Amino acid sequence: MVLLHVLFEHAVGYALLALKEVEEISLLLPQVEECVLNLGKFHNIVRLVAFCPFSSSQVALENANAVSEGVVHEDLRLLLETHLPSKKKKVLLGVGDPKIGAAIQEELGYNCQTGGVIAEILRGVRLHFHNLVKGLTDLSACKAQLGLGHSYSRAKVKFNVNRVDNMIIQSISLLDQLDKDINTFSMRVREWYGYHFPELVKIINDNATYCRLAQFIGNRRELNEEKLEKLEELTMDAAKAKAILDASRSSMGMDISAIDLINIESFSSRVVSLSEYRQSLHTYLRSKMSQVAPSLSALIGEAVGARLIAHAGSLTNLAKYPASTVQILGAEKALFRALKTRGNTPKYGLIFHSTFIGRAAAKNKGRISRYLANKCSIASRIDCFSEVPTSVFGEKLREQVEERLSFYETGEIPRKNLDVMKEAMVQAEEAAAEITRKLEKQEKKRLKKEKKRLAAIALASSENSSSTLEECEETSERPKKKKKQKPQEAPQENGMEDPSVSSKPKKKKSFPKEELVSDLEETAGSGSLTKRKKSFPKEEPDSDPEESGNKRVPKKKRKFSAKEEPLSSGPEEAAASKNSSSKKKKKLRKLSQEN
Repeated sequence: MVLLHVLFEHAVGYALLALKEVEEISLLLPQVEECVLNLGKFHNIVRLVAFCPFSSSQVALENANAVSEGVVHEDLRLLLETHLPSKKKKVLLGVGDPKIGAAIQEELGYNCQTGGVIAEILRGVRLHFHNLVKGLTDLSACKAQLGLGHSYSRAKVKFNVNRVDNMIIQSISLLDQLDKDINTFSMRVREWYGYHFPELVKIINDNATYCRLAQFIGNRRELNEEKLEKLEELTMDAAKAKAILDASRSSMGMDISAIDLINIESFSSRVVSLSEYRQSLHTYLRSKMSQVAPSLSALIGEAVGARLIAHAGSLTNLAKYPASTVQILGAEKALFRALKTRGNTPKYGLIFHSTFIGRAAAKNKGRISRYLANKCSIASRIDCFSEVPTSVFGEKLREQVEERLSFYETGEIPRKNLDVMKEAMVQAEEAAAEITRKLEKQEKKRLKKEKKRLAAIALASSENSSSTLEECEETSERPKKKKKQKPQEAPQENGMEDPSVSSKPKKKKSFPKEELVSDLEETAGSGSLTKRKKSFPKEEPDSDPEESGNKRVPKKKRKFSAKEEPLSSGPEEAAASKNSSSKKKKKLRKLSQEN
């Protein structure tokens, strides 16, 4: 009995499942289809043997790439060798992709089967996978699938920004469209302005120059000798400028109003701006072709090379085409018409616009177009698959085409292709080394600029952090100062003044040094009076005590005021001080009478 196993690849890992009742399953396909939708019945058919989860998203991407390319990854090899039976002839492995099945059969020796019952079983596994693996939810499985899908697509679409051929396709298409539009608009300007100045059409053939002249001349009656110099600048020819001036004096055109002239001038200015933009677009196309396909542009020209890339769809597609396809690229209608009518097939398509076919004789046009197509296919492959594209091979291929042309005309034998390619290889290596040196210098400069920028950002961030710290310190100090000032500001805010508080600064200001000195002199004078009083007690008893009392009172007053006046102020306290002084005088009189 053959053991049937099924390999299932999921975004979270590999799963190996074993099937029960293999013979019945192989016979009853409709029953299998019914069992797929029911989880309980599906569990009776399939059991999980082993599950190998991916350690990271990078490992999952590597395994997905390996499976898509039909390569057996080491993780898959380890899983199959570990969990499948050792007798390989008795094992049948079901896989979804025939490429990976063929690789497994070739490398590991297990018989693989695809399609039929295996497809139905894999459909059921895909539906119930989150129930078969423990710890896996439907939401996490969906997230893993989405992440792996995005990373797989990004890896497939990776490209070099400097070698994008999409921009070439768009620019050459726009260039062709601009040529058609400028031609149409110029014919409209010629017809419109020809009513007023019909002779100008015969003198000037270039569309852009005609539009510039129509914009500059305006009314032909105002054209005079003063404008002759400007006409010479526009036409780049003194004879044409003189002919325009003479034709304007004897023109057969109709008169035109100012409003019509304004409209003609505005329209011609638009056409002139379009032609200028067309020139800038052409320079952009040349620079882009020198980056993407330098060999092809050196061989056949930027415009023809870009048209070939646009017609093929990409540079890679053009590189895959054989030379016979490149030769008739762009002449598909003529080819199929010739095949249908059994006529002559076309000899050339888009490469007819190159200068080589035009320079060849009529009998040699087909031969040179075949030779040129061969060289174009070689140049496109070199540009597509070389790491450092250079124009060396294109220049050498161009020399070969020139030699072949001269051979057709004069019979001079050209050089062999082997010798030319050897020279090209030597020059290409030198050019590639120089290009890599330039790229390294540019990378070093870019890294230096990046370092300077990062250093400037770090310096600015450190300055900002220091300034923020200073601001935080200032803000933390400010409320402390306010707390000290609050008791002084509070009474003013309430509209009330505390006399004790308000008197302190006043009294401090009202005691200068001169008053203190006078106080000391008065105290000294009172001391001398008391001594005299002791030496003459009986003389003038009434007057002496009064004088001494009057002279002692200010001393006590000064002492009293120095101790207690800073705490009091106002008329009430002044009255109280007067009462106290009068009481003291009375006491002194009593003492003097007793003495």
